[in-house]
Amino acid sequence: MTSALSAPDIAGLFTQIGRELASIGDGGAILDAVVHLAMERVHGAEHAGVTIGRSGDRFQTVSPTDELVLKSDQIQYELRSGPCVDAVITDSTFNAADLRTDPRWPEFGRRCVEETGIVSMLATRLFVEADHGLIAGLNLYAHGPAAFDKNSEAVMQLLATHGSLALGKATAQAKSRNLEHALESSREIGTAMGILMAQAKLTREQAFDLLRIASQRTHRKLRDVAADLVETGVLPGGIFHAKR
Repeated sequence: MTSALSAPDIAGLFTQIGRELASIGDGGAILDAVVHLAMERVHGAEHAGVTIGRSGDRFQTVSPTDELVLKSDQIQYELRSGPCVDAVITDSTFNAADLRTDPRWPEFGRRCVEETGIVSMLATRLFVEADHGLIAGLNLYAHGPAAFDKNSEAVMQLLATHGSLALGKATAQAKSRNLEHALESSREIGTAMGILMAQAKLTREQAFDLLRIASQRTHRKLRDVAADLVETGVLPGGIFHAKR
């Protein structure tokens, strides 16, 4: 068994993990990085993956390091029982030292060992504050019994904390970009409608319908059609020419 991590060790790891995740801005890339770090940093980890889902929806596995991860998780999702499922549902951490004898998941344990050879698992919840509807968990797997000790759990918690913060930041940034894009599109459409209303003496409904018709005729997005009208004074399809 490895010696216990000291406070300086934990502080150093916390800083290192945070530094490695800080520069990643994409949610999928962050999960890939968290899984990669888990394989490097957590004692006993042979495979890793992330469970994600939403309330009432089915779970799925992302960033798996091996096909065995997908097989193991699929059994859990089918049974709605197992360390990964229970970790995200109950907001806890589960260390399964030997799935062959663990009384918490008898059916899953039997099938997992028989079909994948995985005997030990460590699973914990990821909390994403920027998206409260998202349920996620980090999961580690090993073929031998008692693969994960107290140090493994400590490092896992550090990863889960930093991973959650980084994923939350990426999610918030993506939402902000989408909102800015939507606002920009709305401005373009509003400006185009204003041009049509002023120069063709149309109502708001008539102006929007004209944009929609042009969009359908040209098989282009409404915002792109609107942007063309604002820029050129010409509505695609030859429907309208603004006065210059």
